[in-house]
Amino acid sequence: MNLKAGLWQQQTMKLTMTQELTQAIALLQYSAHELSAFLDSKTMENPLLQIEDNHIRAIDPQVDRWKPKPKKIDNDEKKWIEHIGETVVTLDEYLLSQINLKEITPEQKKVISYLIQCIDENGYLRTDLEKVSAHFQITSDKVQFCVNLLQDLEPAGIGARSLRECLLIQLRKKEKRDPLAEKIVDQHFFPFAERKWKELAKKLHVEIKDIQRVFDCLQSLNPRPGAIFHHEKPAYVIPDVIIDRDGQNLTVKVFDDAMPKISFNEMYYKKFVSYNNPEVSRFLQEKQQEYYWLIRSLEQRKETLLKVALKIAEKQQGFFYKGPEHLKPMTMKELSDELGIHESTVSRAVRGKFAQTPYGTVDLKSFFTSTVQTVSNESASSSQVKNLISAYIAEENKQKPLSDQEIVQMLKNREGIIVSRRTVAKYRDQLRIPSSSKRKRYE
Repeated sequence: MNLKAGLWQQQTMKLTMTQELTQAIALLQYSAHELSAFLDSKTMENPLLQIEDNHIRAIDPQVDRWKPKPKKIDNDEKKWIEHIGETVVTLDEYLLSQINLKEITPEQKKVISYLIQCIDENGYLRTDLEKVSAHFQITSDKVQFCVNLLQDLEPAGIGARSLRECLLIQLRKKEKRDPLAEKIVDQHFFPFAERKWKELAKKLHVEIKDIQRVFDCLQSLNPRPGAIFHHEKPAYVIPDVIIDRDGQNLTVKVFDDAMPKISFNEMYYKKFVSYNNPEVSRFLQEKQQEYYWLIRSLEQRKETLLKVALKIAEKQQGFFYKGPEHLKPMTMKELSDELGIHESTVSRAVRGKFAQTPYGTVDLKSFFTSTVQTVSNESASSSQVKNLISAYIAEENKQKPLSDQEIVQMLKNREGIIVSRRTVAKYRDQLRIPSSSKRKRYE
């Protein structure tokens, strides 16, 4: 090896990440909503870009989806109630309205109003009572009295400072009180929550089925009493592709009807191109190139997305004809090899995108599942295994729930699927299904 210092010429080939290439990669992974926002921002930067949204119209599901031909909407005056906007009452307003009906002093009203502002969206009081005492320059006993008044309001459990206190308030407000449930929550909450029921039953001199009854009672309570007042705007998903059945064939198309169309602002270009100014000419040239690049990038995005969707429809025909339980194992690496593109391109193409299918709107990423070994030459997907685990647990004897090892044997004997106990435990955790000891019932 020559380690001498010197200057040499060397010819190499490498891919340079230009600004256009970087933006093209970003454009591919944009969802429909993100792409619309991106195009809007581009029209603000580039005067040669203009958006045509005359083709976009709102979809009425009752007219467009279920009826073969749209019918005129009957403007009956009796339907006026449908045009009334929803009145949303906040938690603060609801609590203050109850305070105004109580006979309390002005000082107590000020303190309770302040405490209401310290309640989080779940209905829990999040403040230090000593700070409240110092703020209003009153004794801690007076602050605690105001807390008690607050906790006496509806919904039951509001103003609690912990889950234990929230449940206890609701139990004490029940029409038919349960002394055992109140005692367990008040004095033995943590061993009860850890399901040390046998020790607890022995300590309280009750049968274990009584502990089970307390558990069922607590299940009927609301651990988040303030959440019913938390209103979020519904999030609407715009499908990027539509995969539908047409008899025995599958049809695949990119859904871009809801996307704004961009066009070249010919009027603006003709107005300024005649100016004999080099800066104006350079500006127009740059923006014109940007427009053509954007058009090419959008077409490339559509082409890549269509290729990936077609391959998904080809390899997951069982899903589209029979349902989600027939989803086959498929990886992005497998798909990229067949399409002759990089795996990261497939990942970007399906990121945040959805497909409208005969079985609902589905995330494109959900079609990619890992392979699970079977006793035969055929392979099963992890989604199939999860569906089987859910079905087995739903049908189990709750007094003798299935252990993870028993589920392993059932998968092997019934379906020929070979998985480890740790895999079953992982899938069960992903499905948010508790362990067998926590699913056990004693009556």
